[in-house]
Amino acid sequence: MQTLTITDAKKNLGKWLKAASNGQDIGIVSGADIIALRKVSVESSDYAQREYGVTEEQLDRFADSMDAHIERLRASGELEKYRFTPEQLREKIAHHSTRRPGKSRQAS
Repeated sequence: MQTLTITDAKKNLGKWLKAASNGQDIGIVSGADIIALRKVSVESSDYAQREYGVTEEQLDRFADSMDAHIERLRASGELEKYRFTPEQLREKIAHHSTRRPGKSRQAS
């Protein structure tokens, strides 16, 4: 396990988050404790239940209500199913992910 002080962790937080996301064990020393930094999976229903106390039944009713609302919007012409082709989306994503001139990234 790679252990870090809070100061070291803050200086290169992006680097340590990426390392933890890739499965590396990262610990941050806080007083007498070491706090693990690790990637976790969160599902929408799990999140809603944990954070807001929403029951599975309430979440299902909400999802059904939203599906019906979306269908009403589509039927009225207020919502288009697809605005861009997959090729157009890839082009837009590629355009936004390139580095902008004059901006440098900090090396990890």
